Amino acid sequence: MTQRNGDSGTRDRSLQMDSSGAPEQANGKDQELEGGNINRDPEEGVEKVGGGPQGSAPMPGAVVAPDGGWGWVVLVATILVLALTLAFPSCVGIFYTDLQKEFQATNSQTSWVPSIMTSVLHAGGPFCSALVERFGCRATVMLGGVLSGFGMAASSFTNSITELYITAGIITGLGFCFSFQAAVTILGHYFVRRRTFANAMSSTGTALGLCTLPILGHYLNTELGWRGSFLVLGALLLNCCVCGALMRPLGPRRPRGQPLMPLKQPDGGDGGGGGTRQSKSRWRALCASLGASLRKHMAFDLFLKNLHYRVYSIGITWMMLGFVVPLVYLVPYATDNGMERSEAALLLSILGIINIIVRPPIGLLFNLPWFKGRHIYVFSSALLVNGLSNSICCLGASFPVLVVYVVMYGLSMSVVGSLMFTVLMQTVDMSAFPSALGLLAVMESVTLLIGPPLAGVLVDRTGQYFHMFLVCSFVVASSGLYLMVSFYVLGQRDKKSAPKGQPLAVTDQDVSTQCQYSSVPTDGAKTPSEDHSA
Repeated sequence: MTQRNGDSGTRDRSLQMDSSGAPEQANGKDQELEGGNINRDPEEGVEKVGGGPQGSAPMPGAVVAPDGGWGWVVLVATILVLALTLAFPSCVGIFYTDLQKEFQATNSQTSWVPSIMTSVLHAGGPFCSALVERFGCRATVMLGGVLSGFGMAASSFTNSITELYITAGIITGLGFCFSFQAAVTILGHYFVRRRTFANAMSSTGTALGLCTLPILGHYLNTELGWRGSFLVLGALLLNCCVCGALMRPLGPRRPRGQPLMPLKQPDGGDGGGGGTRQSKSRWRALCASLGASLRKHMAFDLFLKNLHYRVYSIGITWMMLGFVVPLVYLVPYATDNGMERSEAALLLSILGIINIIVRPPIGLLFNLPWFKGRHIYVFSSALLVNGLSNSICCLGASFPVLVVYVVMYGLSMSVVGSLMFTVLMQTVDMSAFPSALGLLAVMESVTLLIGPPLAGVLVDRTGQYFHMFLVCSFVVASSGLYLMVSFYVLGQRDKKSAPKGQPLAVTDQDVSTQCQYSSVPTDGAKTPSEDHSA
């Protein structure tokens, strides 16, 4: 967070969502959340509960966002969750050839497994949001661990590719969604002043998974076959439950506000009778409440009113059509051209190692004040480089060429992964961030679902992989150019519409959005004026 010169006399209580290097708050003791809106003192690091006047002292019911302390434990747990969830679909490529042979499936049919898994991982955002609001982040992460572990274990007993779509695709993907999004949500409440750094560090979890899961998958596949490997990986995914148990809520342990889904129907008496009639009434109330909650978590109004968010959402959705496809087909492409499967798995591990090494310094670098308002341009430039790097695969499938490819891809991927959430947080109010993330996740899920199968159709019809890499290169690079040009034009428009002599605080943020921080309960409580978390 930064403050403008001359504002030291009157502190700005609205949270500027750009990164900062402000000193850590000395008093990191957690206090219970009583309810109400939350404002933040940029200097004291205190989230104030209630609607008190600006400049007043923090009220007794304040909640301190530690920006350290137990937050570091939550950060480590989030890193492990992301390693077990976001990186997992890309590592299914280790078993790609075995699944094709087992079920006599084409490239397109087999590619539906990781694409469904990745799509559900993003599309389940609104459901995850409702669970977080009702039960809290800790329980939601643990539920996700149970679902993903059960889905992978059940996949080892499937007898058709369609059954694999359900177990490995839908059930496991939904578990990934619950664990991943709930972990990112609670991390956002533990870190405010250091949020850019925390997001960059947590994104190393994906790199950690890419580094270790391919090697582990190759070893298990060699020793146990794909069925035994899926069973062991299902047990491994249960560790998300352990990580979730470490995510101690910041708010009260017992709900003190109106629950998301009422336990009693208002007109159903005291709950002592009613039988079938009351059960039907409760079911209708449950469905109505769930529908209202899902609509609230889908930021359609924000998509229509906030031009910056609309541009960003469209660009990211288009990017996802080709961003993850190379990771799915890299191992099959290498093995199809005579490379040993162990060397092909090593390529993904090299990609993960690069991300682990690069992302922490990137997080520190982009926390510098100079990058304030420039994150979107760095992000779009990284997308441009990432897209162009896919064309390297067209030069050949030898190990040295593919090593150069994964190095270029990994460097640009590190920047993209570190800044994706940061740019979104700068584009919308923090109070609207969960619903904005929910809608963006659903939009992404469409292109994530159809991307790998379309690439599989292209490979099946041409019999060659380099056409697929060329298409991915065009899609990702064009999305980077689109975001760069669009936000530059919007920035120029905002400068013209701003009052003379008053500089814009953030060039990539809508003038109407003032990023006031508003927390949500992370343990199942709900305060009256809070937006919901995804």
